[in-house]
Amino acid sequence: QVQLVESGGGLVQAGGSLRLSCAASGRAFSNYAMGWLRQAPGKEREFVAAISYNNFNTYYADSVKGRFTMSRDNAKNTVYLQMNSLKPEDTAVYYCAADSLTTKVRGNTPDYWGPGTQVTVSS
Repeated sequence: QVQLVESGGGLVQAGGSLRLSCAASGRAFSNYAMGWLRQAPGKEREFVAAISYNNFNTYYADSVKGRFTMSRDNAKNTVYLQMNSLKPEDTAVYYCAADSLTTKVRGNTPDYWGPGTQVTVSS
């Protein structure tokens, strides 16, 4: 079992930045691929970003490529999502996700996810 708690969401103007954090507890964090998913009102949850367990590979949805950067600190059991040049269409609840397989995080079917943090981007 892995427990995940997100933080760092809030209200920001278009063009601004936010950094989300996700603290993990439970089984060995460094064994898990991690990711971020989001769900906007009236829409299905979608993949945003993922990072491999060993920090070697990162993956991004086309809609955030070049604006968002995901990183992890295995010593702190924490992952981050740096979000720059935010757009109103980035408004959503952002969920931290974990799975032993990167493909499941990228495929939006992780075994574990947190309660979410709201990000609202005003125009």
